[in-house]
Amino acid sequence: MKSLIINPGSTSTKIGVFEEETLLFDETLRHSTEEINRFDSIVAQKDFRKKIITDFLESKNFDIKTLDVVVGRGGMLKPIPGGTYAVTKELIADLEKGVQGQHASNLGGILAKEIADSIGVPSYIVDPTVVDELIPVARYSGVPELPRVSIFHALNQKAVAKRYAKEIGKPYESLRLIVVHMGGGVSVGAHENGKVIDVFNALDGDGAFSPERAGAVPSGALVKMCFSGKYTEKEVYGKIVGNGGFNAYLGTNDMREVTKRANEGDEKAAEAKQAFIFQVAKDIGSMACVLSGRVDRIIVTGGIAYGEDIVAALKERAEWIAPFTVYPGEDELLALAQGALRVLKGEEEVKSYS
Repeated sequence: MKSLIINPGSTSTKIGVFEEETLLFDETLRHSTEEINRFDSIVAQKDFRKKIITDFLESKNFDIKTLDVVVGRGGMLKPIPGGTYAVTKELIADLEKGVQGQHASNLGGILAKEIADSIGVPSYIVDPTVVDELIPVARYSGVPELPRVSIFHALNQKAVAKRYAKEIGKPYESLRLIVVHMGGGVSVGAHENGKVIDVFNALDGDGAFSPERAGAVPSGALVKMCFSGKYTEKEVYGKIVGNGGFNAYLGTNDMREVTKRANEGDEKAAEAKQAFIFQVAKDIGSMACVLSGRVDRIIVTGGIAYGEDIVAALKERAEWIAPFTVYPGEDELLALAQGALRVLKGEEEVKSYS
């Protein structure tokens, strides 16, 4: 079975062509700021990006009529359970509206459906960031108007959890896992019965700080900052998302640079790195309590998981909870292809968005 995978970003569109789980070829199609700025909305970029994709496939002498499925990265839809979803008119309508925000990933399902419909094959999205499987008590924050929300690295968390389950020959639904994704943002989730029943919001307000995000901050002090008159709303939010975390402390969002500086004797970098490990370990401990201490495995993934010293330090603090398995990096194209394959092979049922 051949699949075309489409993962749109703000200034690029990553595509890959797979046969089963084997990558035949991939490419990151980059778009200049001038090209993107010609459009007054993300949805307006659709035809521009579609032509770039089809032109590239033609340049590779690839016949799109040989495809069995087209898969797009899921966008900012309504909160939905995890899984592989058929791209329907209802789903397209919400992607075009951006019901939880405008983001380039909203184009994934739209592009997938247009290309798939042109050759008469199905189109899917898989585990978008808005996957929400929280149990009711996990939604309480202490302020009714501010419920905890589920925004996290659902695609990679689900993919590595299912990979581990497959490797040990057990159903994902039978395992109790803590998955730790460490990249530009950090999300730590508790997986039980095939669902992420609690997770630290990777975007704007939960858990450990990360290279670009502040994580949880003292709420009283944040309120005072907001009303100090020194900052606009945009500036305060920038301190939380984008300019928080290591960017704020050290002026870099590259963990390799942080480690290099720490190893060269930069005490500030060394302390910030230890604080990061300290906070991620606390998040792991929190999710262990969510699972009542019965944890089959702690899975560490994301780009920062390439740092062996960081993983070793996390193990030192948290391996008493459960053994670790490490899957460094994140292969989003493969994860999307695998989501479609599970449906096409009858291992999972395709879900309907409504």
